Amino acid sequence: MQKKNETTHLLILDPSQNDAEKLVSLLRNSGRATRAHRITSEEDLLETLNNGNWDLFLARDTEQECSAETALGHIRRLDKDVPFVLLTNEFNREKSAAFLKLGAQDVVPFDDQELLTLILNRELSNLGERRRRRLLESHLRDSEQRCQLLLESSKDAIAYVNDGMHVYANQSYLEFCGYHDIDELMCIPILDTLAPESQEAFRDFMKAFAESREDGKQLKCVTRRSDDTEISVIMQASAATYDGEPCIQIVLRPEQDNAELEEKLRQISSQDLMTGLYNRQYLMDQLTATIARAQEGGQVGALAYIALDNFTPVKSQVGIAGADLILSDVANILREHGDSNMTLARLSDDAFALLAYPCDEKHMFEICESLRKAIEDHLFEISGKTVQVTFSIGIAAIAENAPKPQDLLGRAHTASSDVRKREGKPQGNGVVIYNPASYEISDDDNSVAAIQRALDEDRFRLLFQPIINLRGEGEEHYEAFLRMLDNKGEEVSPYDFLPPGGPSEMAAKIDRWVVLQTIKHLSTHRSKGHDTRLFLNVTTETIVDKTFTSWLSVALKAARLPGDSLIFQLSEGDTTTHLKQAREFSKSLRELHCKISISRFGCALNPFNTLKHVDVDYVKLDGSFTEEIQKSEEAKENVKEMVRSLQNSGKLTIVPLVENASILSTLWQAGVNYIQGYYLQAPVPEMNYDFGEQ
Repeated sequence: MQKKNETTHLLILDPSQNDAEKLVSLLRNSGRATRAHRITSEEDLLETLNNGNWDLFLARDTEQECSAETALGHIRRLDKDVPFVLLTNEFNREKSAAFLKLGAQDVVPFDDQELLTLILNRELSNLGERRRRRLLESHLRDSEQRCQLLLESSKDAIAYVNDGMHVYANQSYLEFCGYHDIDELMCIPILDTLAPESQEAFRDFMKAFAESREDGKQLKCVTRRSDDTEISVIMQASAATYDGEPCIQIVLRPEQDNAELEEKLRQISSQDLMTGLYNRQYLMDQLTATIARAQEGGQVGALAYIALDNFTPVKSQVGIAGADLILSDVANILREHGDSNMTLARLSDDAFALLAYPCDEKHMFEICESLRKAIEDHLFEISGKTVQVTFSIGIAAIAENAPKPQDLLGRAHTASSDVRKREGKPQGNGVVIYNPASYEISDDDNSVAAIQRALDEDRFRLLFQPIINLRGEGEEHYEAFLRMLDNKGEEVSPYDFLPPGGPSEMAAKIDRWVVLQTIKHLSTHRSKGHDTRLFLNVTTETIVDKTFTSWLSVALKAARLPGDSLIFQLSEGDTTTHLKQAREFSKSLRELHCKISISRFGCALNPFNTLKHVDVDYVKLDGSFTEEIQKSEEAKENVKEMVRSLQNSGKLTIVPLVENASILSTLWQAGVNYIQGYYLQAPVPEMNYDFGEQ
């Protein structure tokens, strides 16, 4: 079935605008967000079919410029998978049979709305299943191609055997057995490739395997090559399929001593199979050793976090197999720029690392800049397509005061993320060196200790920014922001100074301070007659903290504050990363009658999927949408559709970063519920906005 919060793209062939609207309302009332287009001519039909992806086609069986038969004919001719349903004024058996033979999915009386709803839901469900099947088939083909590439490139001698005959052998197997091509081997039973003294043992081995089907069973035997030389081998058998047929996979390995085998396994366990570079675990082990050497008073080192910019769209463009080829080429370019004192590793799908010791920041910057330029200038040829990629590289020094390995990697990652911010390049493609002074309190060696000191010395401040109902209803909403005063008296965000990825207890402690102080402020403010509600941002650490809601219950009761006066706001990134915990967190908050909001919405690959699992009341769009809708008509339509989809699923929408009046009419037309930004008021220490002036 289609996801309930996905938009249904509907085509309607009906001369009556009012009747077409009824069809749209029918789908929307059944809980489906719907984007519809009414066909007005045959030319309009062809243009619409060629320039969009559609989920349903509803055609009235009435006299009109473009007939239902013509429309169905074009759909079939263009080979479009668009379910076609004919709507009739009265049932006609002959006409129904004729349309079904032409390829229509069903024929339904227009006035039978209950039956029509059931049929439309059935067709949308079937369409979803077909699309998923096509996607799975595509993934299967990609997987088969990748498996074939892995088999061909494997150094292990691998063959597939069916009924005692070879049906496939990779190049290593052919070379191992002394054959030039697979055609020679296809005519030879596997028994004939064994020495006579091993043939009986092989028969017993295969019989035992056929009975147990236990993968990984091994046999020590002697194989005979095409030149009649003999080699002692270990044969391993596993169940497999080839070209859809069940068979047995045979792997031949020369006998070797345990020390050599263990060394090979150790090497394999430290490598990334796709690129041949070291893997993340090996890098972290080397980073631990490098930090220890630097802390012993030796030379300095450097770590570079190398992130591929916008790799998800590239992967969509070239497919999984093409993306793998790009990553392999990237790994080769990295090797060309490395030397003997460097460790190259792959960290994730789109991130690599370069560890050098000894190496200072300046030298590492020169290496990374050369690497960045080489990637920028390189053209990747994938299946006839030319693709370019770029790097965002962050560098962190390794000196005697270096933090733990995970935190040091976090420093390099932070610098990589800051390439876009610091260099003014929204697409990345730059190199940034992490400067601790830019992230940590200048008079403290330990930023966590500085935050704790700020808590102890009451140097935290709450600011409040109004969130205005764009429909003119007199609701009072604010969002609370936290600021910390540094030793110079300047306002900063304490969250910026926590080490990347932790420590969790400090972030949770800050969140609780904010909640407690907010409850005190709000209780006092509401006692003056204000029916005010506050949005509170919480971090991942609080989302996964199972003791938070019981603590919150006590705090609310002590302040005699109703739970629905607080709206807890989770970021989309934290929610998708910790989906199960976020779902439980929202459920436990609802037991206290608190409301839930999700912020920075719309940047995930499938943002609406999150809302399937986490029940929220408010959705705040990511600030990037506010900027985009002022530049592009397409962006306006996308936001309008997103807002409609959200509201159709019962969510109240908020658009942040409203900086001028010119955008208000667009947001009004889009149906946005709430707005927030400096155009209304900057965050201030008091909840003093006059909501009556709207």
